[in-house]
Amino acid sequence: MKKPPGEEPKDALTVTPPKKWAAGVPAVVHALEYSLEQTSVGKTGVDLLTMNQVGGVDCPGCAWADPAPGHRHRNEYCENGAKHINDEATGRRVTDDFFRRHSVTDLSGRSGMWLNHQGRLTRPMVKRPACDHYEPISWSDAFGLLADELNSLASPDEAVFYTSGRASNEAAFVFQLFARAFGTNNLPDCSNMCHESSGFALHETLGTGKGTVSLHDLHHADLIFLVGQNPGTNHPRQLSALEQAKLNGARVIAVNTLPEAGLLRFKNPQKARGVIGHGVQIADRFVHIRAGGDLALFQGLNRLLLEAEDARPGQVLDHEFIRSHTSGFEAFAEHARTIGWQDVRAATGLTRDQIAKLRDDVLRSERVIVCWAMGVTQHKHGVPTIREIVNFLMLRGNLGRAGAGACPVRGHSNVQGDRTMGIWEQMPDAFLDALREEFGFDPPRAHGLDSVNTIRAMREGRIKVFLGLAGNFVRAAPDSAVTEDAMRTCRLTAHISTKLNRSHTVCGETALILPTLGRTERDFQAGGEQFVTVENSMSEVHTSHGRLKPASNLLLSEVAILCRLARRTLGGEVAVPWEEFEGDYGAIRDRISRIVPGLHDFNRRVARPGGIRLPNPVNEGVFPTPAGKALFTRNAWEMPEVPRGHLLLQTLRSHDQWNTVPYTPNDRYRGIHGSRRVVLVNPDDLTELGLSEGAHVDLVGVWTDATERRAEDFEVVPYPTTRGSAAAYYPETQILVPLDSVADTSNQPTSKGVVVRLEPVAAGAAQG
Repeated sequence: MKKPPGEEPKDALTVTPPKKWAAGVPAVVHALEYSLEQTSVGKTGVDLLTMNQVGGVDCPGCAWADPAPGHRHRNEYCENGAKHINDEATGRRVTDDFFRRHSVTDLSGRSGMWLNHQGRLTRPMVKRPACDHYEPISWSDAFGLLADELNSLASPDEAVFYTSGRASNEAAFVFQLFARAFGTNNLPDCSNMCHESSGFALHETLGTGKGTVSLHDLHHADLIFLVGQNPGTNHPRQLSALEQAKLNGARVIAVNTLPEAGLLRFKNPQKARGVIGHGVQIADRFVHIRAGGDLALFQGLNRLLLEAEDARPGQVLDHEFIRSHTSGFEAFAEHARTIGWQDVRAATGLTRDQIAKLRDDVLRSERVIVCWAMGVTQHKHGVPTIREIVNFLMLRGNLGRAGAGACPVRGHSNVQGDRTMGIWEQMPDAFLDALREEFGFDPPRAHGLDSVNTIRAMREGRIKVFLGLAGNFVRAAPDSAVTEDAMRTCRLTAHISTKLNRSHTVCGETALILPTLGRTERDFQAGGEQFVTVENSMSEVHTSHGRLKPASNLLLSEVAILCRLARRTLGGEVAVPWEEFEGDYGAIRDRISRIVPGLHDFNRRVARPGGIRLPNPVNEGVFPTPAGKALFTRNAWEMPEVPRGHLLLQTLRSHDQWNTVPYTPNDRYRGIHGSRRVVLVNPDDLTELGLSEGAHVDLVGVWTDATERRAEDFEVVPYPTTRGSAAAYYPETQILVPLDSVADTSNQPTSKGVVVRLEPVAAGAAQG
């Protein structure tokens, strides 16, 4: 294991051609190299051999589903999962001496990669008013400080309780219970910034905010659309499912603004054809679409399906499904026939004939699945786009039956479980009523603040206390400068974390670091060794058992931290057995079983291999909308206006990155090495803009307000993006995403639709 870096790395950028396949032996080698830099051979082996196994530790990296028990590979993980789990198991430690040597001012100038590489947090720390250093604090004093601050507020709504999808179900349930017993629904979470548009669109059209498919459905689909997602980097184990689907005869259509290695070919390192063979081609058709053009694409596709029905009455659409299970078809069809091909071409960059080929693929397929991710959701028209995808699925009855359905692919490992457990600022009355019946207090009913509105409220001085459960809020949030200034207005900021990140350096007047156990670590409480549960993207709830010795004997679990804080803050005001919850997480699950539909008899059922699949009413032919049926919708065509000489920028992650934290400055599949401050631009756009490869530019955001948003000194890399589109890495470009540029209805930041100009940096001014 190498020592953490003392200084920031300063490697020069090198660019190689993008890869045309993903995974294979290099993925194994890179995973092991990074893992062994972080921890020992023994720990690496324990982690990797138990990851995603029955009775093992759930990979914290993403929310992709596991194969059924008995069908899992012994090495049921991907390159990025191996890196992530061993990044958490690192032998590096952040000690008291580290904070004596590094002031908050010093740390605020460090990169997220450097902060992460310093290692695990080991004890509670406090930054007091007018001080520039963190110093040790006891757990008792930390809880007392935070509880006193909470109890001094003029209103519970002056506090915010933020959650990342890394938290377990048990921690998430306790967290929302504490917030609501305290008196507020201010429960923003990471879903507000990634898949909120999916939830709103699916709730409106289907009556449930979750996807409707399982791994079995993916394996047996005839046609799979992958829209606005990059499985090879963001959820690599999806490639194994797609490989199986292809071997079973499925066709795959990739819809993206730039080619991604994992969408082209997959070499499964667990199989001979992935080691010595050519692997499996994933995408049969690559639809090179303009950024934000997905709504127009599906509208054009739906119009063609209606016209095909006109030509062959009764042979194209599923009239029985439409008649029995949907409403609004006639109004939708009338609107769909007015979609103009000139508009579709302008939005997508595709011709009618190109879209007709997709229609032909659909007509040859009995079972169709549409998967999508943030390339769809993080646009102003994200909600209408997903509603149009639902229209598409309903036309041929591709909902509620095997091998078909809607599949939003979520990132954080338990982001869907957080929502199931009540982490939402707008939980329905049925959930709040169940809390009241179970615990004897009436939860607040007024909707709370989501992530964007939290930043607005902090900026206006209406939030005094920010408590974060995992995550890195200031780097995940939009409009970085505005977010950081807003966070600094708080009287107290506190973060429950395993490792350092940028949020610890953007402090309120007082700041707390509350270090917690990682998911890989053994968790002993008064009732003995504990396990936690998580929910994956396909609504499967299963256990996770830590296997490693904790990084420090001063660490507390997330559940223990929250229960002790709740006791200290609320005293005996509510009849919640916080001490019992801390001592035995089964007691938490007993209460969840009486509140969350589908989790009855939680403790017994989740202990079975494979856990519990939560019911989805759509798969039972039930659509819990106000009309009692699935809803066809009419969706306005909309694209951002991009002035001449400007580009539409999308933020994206590199391959060697987990959420906001880069592990290295490389993006192997895209051929980027040694630097993250790059902007990927179509060569023809570079010619038109008068820029050359290797030029240094500032990315300057264009928005309706007078604020200049500038990301400085990026190196231009020619790349096969669609014309008019550009791409650069998140979170470095979050500074360009205006706080008020949000998706209609969902209020989700539009990180995939940022209008920018590329302003050349004067010679000699580049940072290098």
